[in-house]
Amino acid sequence: MFSRYLILFLTAMVPLIELRGALPALYVMKGFYPETNLLLGYVIIAIGNMLPVPFIFFFARKVLEWGKDKPVIGKFFTFCLEKGHKGGEKLQAKAGRGLFVALMLFVGIPLPGTGAWTGTLAASLLDMKFKDSVLAVVCGVALAGAIIGLCCTVLGLGAWFGIPAA
Repeated sequence: MFSRYLILFLTAMVPLIELRGALPALYVMKGFYPETNLLLGYVIIAIGNMLPVPFIFFFARKVLEWGKDKPVIGKFFTFCLEKGHKGGEKLQAKAGRGLFVALMLFVGIPLPGTGAWTGTLAASLLDMKFKDSVLAVVCGVALAGAIIGLCCTVLGLGAWFGIPAA
């Protein structure tokens, strides 16, 4: 049982997959293993999704700027920096002084490339305060979890595997 939750935890830490991929996996796991606790799974996935956030905030920008000129990794690092800058600029333009709410909604809307990793990188590039950015990302991850959980339940992902709809 521990190994199943560990897989969910590690899946939630992977960029681009994050919570958006780990939660449907939890529902599939619940279908195959009915003893799986959904609430515990949600908490483990949220922790796994949030664990990289401080490292991204403090180190990703420095690593990306260091590596953008390197021969093998330069293109990818430049892409990451540009994606973060574009995301940050869009947030700043739309939000103005409501940057906290904008960051929370950016992370909370479950679309590809709008998760905790990208949101934290954007907050770092926008020079947001650490505490504000982490709180906005936590709220966004909770919002995304609620949306995805609702979609998995209502749209029938759980029903495909024998989980009754809410």
